[in-house]
Amino acid sequence: MQRRGALFGMPGGSGGRKMAAGDIGELLVPHMPTIRVPRSGDRVYKNECAFSYDSPNSEGGLYVCMNTFLAFGREHVERHFRKTGQMCFLTWKFDHLNSDIETIESLAKLVIFPDHYEIALPNIEELPALVTIACDAVLSSKSPYRKQDPDTWENELPVSKYANNLTQLDNGVRIPPSGWKCARCDLRENLWLNLTDGSVLCGKWFFDSSGGNGHALEHYRDMGYPLAVKLGTITPDGADVYSFQEEEPVLDPHLAKHLAHFGIDMLHMHGTENGLQDNDIKPRVSEWEVIQESGMKLKPMYGPGYTGLKNLGNSCYLSSVMQAIFSIPEFQRAYVGNLPRIFDYSPLDPTQDFNTQMTKLGHGLLSGQYSKPPVKSELIEQVMKEEHKPQQNGISPRMFKAFVSKSHPEFSSNRQQDAQEFFLHLVNLVERNRIGSENPSDVFRFLVEERIQCCQTRKVRYTERVDYLMQLPVAMEAATNKDELIAYELTRREAEANRRPLPELVRAKIPFSACLQAFSEPENVDDFWSSALQAKSAGVKTSRFASFPEYLVVQIKKFTFGLDWVPKKFDVSIDMPDLLDINHLRARGLQPGEEELPDISPPIVIPDDSKGTISCQENMPSDIDESSVMQLAEMGFPLEACRKAVYFTGNMGAEVAFNWIIVHMEEPDFAEPLTMPGYGGAASAGASVFGASGLDNQPPEEIVAIITSMGFQRNQAIQALRATNNNLERALDWIFSHPEFEEDSDFVIEMENNANANIISEAKPEGPRVKDGSGTYELFAFISHMGTSTMSGHYICHIKKEGRWVIYNDHKVCASERPPKDLGYMYFYRRIPS
Repeated sequence: MQRRGALFGMPGGSGGRKMAAGDIGELLVPHMPTIRVPRSGDRVYKNECAFSYDSPNSEGGLYVCMNTFLAFGREHVERHFRKTGQMCFLTWKFDHLNSDIETIESLAKLVIFPDHYEIALPNIEELPALVTIACDAVLSSKSPYRKQDPDTWENELPVSKYANNLTQLDNGVRIPPSGWKCARCDLRENLWLNLTDGSVLCGKWFFDSSGGNGHALEHYRDMGYPLAVKLGTITPDGADVYSFQEEEPVLDPHLAKHLAHFGIDMLHMHGTENGLQDNDIKPRVSEWEVIQESGMKLKPMYGPGYTGLKNLGNSCYLSSVMQAIFSIPEFQRAYVGNLPRIFDYSPLDPTQDFNTQMTKLGHGLLSGQYSKPPVKSELIEQVMKEEHKPQQNGISPRMFKAFVSKSHPEFSSNRQQDAQEFFLHLVNLVERNRIGSENPSDVFRFLVEERIQCCQTRKVRYTERVDYLMQLPVAMEAATNKDELIAYELTRREAEANRRPLPELVRAKIPFSACLQAFSEPENVDDFWSSALQAKSAGVKTSRFASFPEYLVVQIKKFTFGLDWVPKKFDVSIDMPDLLDINHLRARGLQPGEEELPDISPPIVIPDDSKGTISCQENMPSDIDESSVMQLAEMGFPLEACRKAVYFTGNMGAEVAFNWIIVHMEEPDFAEPLTMPGYGGAASAGASVFGASGLDNQPPEEIVAIITSMGFQRNQAIQALRATNNNLERALDWIFSHPEFEEDSDFVIEMENNANANIISEAKPEGPRVKDGSGTYELFAFISHMGTSTMSGHYICHIKKEGRWVIYNDHKVCASERPPKDLGYMYFYRRIPS
């Protein structure tokens, strides 16, 4: 694409008042303190509106605030002006002069609000030097997402200075391809393999409820072994390696050798994958063709609800999940339905607010504003150019992805990710950023009853935990075409040995009923704590639904590792039903003749250096609600943090304790054992429990009191704190920038009343909020994966809308002709009213 003209191009245009040359300097004098030149750390959003998907290509162009460097479309710039008082904007747009040679003219002006005075650019003679420099810097600035552009994440990593001469102990350790567990606790996620001695230990705690107890770091401090690799990230292209000594992620050029020392054959993985990039690997040609409905003339769909999402480089997992999420009415109402209020009460930087970005994305997908059929002239032009495929541009979710993946080690990269993991990550963000009393993720929320029977005493224990999806195992042994599979495998091996063409792939056909049966079968538990024996024992666990969610998400557990550590996916076809009935999986509770295990918790293991703290179970507070502790622990929080949360919130339930965790998770002693007053330590973590942020982001009372003591209204203080995540300094700025507050005070009172009502209701003993009902469901969406593992390949989504199936393949949205419902990875069901 060619650019014609100087930096600012041709002056002119309409829509604002023109200034006489002699008045420009006088007009700008009072605004000069607000005009800034972007510095190296500033993010300049010059190409995308903070509230919409308007761009310089849009009809009205963009308005870039010359103080905050946020950009706004014509529809939203007035909101920013009213909220901040900023009056100087650089407005620019592309003027397509000649589409045959794709020449673009950039039109730019300086606009002064509220009267919309326009100063054509460039205007070096009349404009102060500072203004000219600032405008030039804004237009020449780099993308604010440059650290997330393809390939930069990995290229920025340094090579560890310990990689070349890393010591590896000859201790005979061999790492299996699955079933890992931290050597110092019971965690089975976020595990790291130390490359010196082969120890498998849990990592640190992350803000999004993932992480561990920091045992990998403790091991380094004890032994001094510097490098560790994250299990589950090992692919033919590398893995996540961390240097404890250098305190940062690093590259290990000898990683294949270091992994082979512990039996992980990464070189073989390279051989099977041929060194291709993720999006180039198509090992199952038939799978790619069937799922994408290749070879069929798919009719493009336009209008509300038919907007695609551009692929940012392995972002299809995000696109597929978000398309499914915003096909659910509860999410549509919570965000798009509250658009004016959410946008009006967004923080000063809406790019860093979850609810604003969710609303922006939802509106972009559902409004139809960015999914319009080509006009007649464009169709004629395409025919003349022999372009028979209608163009669908879609919208770019870059701003949304940048925020929701912030500080997450996996989603912030440009590698392919697991759609199921992102779904749970999104649910967690929705939980933490509730809008008043609304929480749309409640539609997925259900209770699981777990029954464990001690194999020695035959006594049972019933517990409940919260979950958001149903994980369905693949019952390979139930394949209905076993003979065909055996014949295929023999033919394939013979063809490989004789270097002949491989036979056509045969896919295992698995009855859905067999997978559902496997889900309900008992599971052996080797490290079960039997309170009757006061020791660990073998047990048998079964899981049932204590409640049925309004929307049921079913994940097919297709992915595994082979004995050679090569990632594998079960190539299966499962006859997933359109109508699903799981009422027979309803929990039954304690049955006649069953005897419950004593309600005695296992002893707390206290580190040797915890002087003066409690050292045995008898000294622990007797009123800790262990069921709430286990609900939190099942969500991935450290066990000791869960105990402290429940204790310091007075056993008011898992929901209130969850909020305590969110407030205190950044504290250095977050995962350390509970220390009680009178036993050598003060319960400092609980000292501010009643001042902590309550449910629904209820602001701390002590901060509200500080603001009201300055003469502001209580409602005003509460809304300011809500809009700024309870930051006192930012809240005061918010108040001064919202002179229109009194007009919306009723909305603030409503939000506060809702929050208080929720705190009261959530403190009741009913347990976690669920939307229980019938266990009969109808399929309305499914996400499919193509490729050998969740860390490679491609995701697409099929959604049933207006009585027909629609395929969402990144930016392309078409009517589906043959939806491959038997090859899905995640299925979305809605409850059928009884």
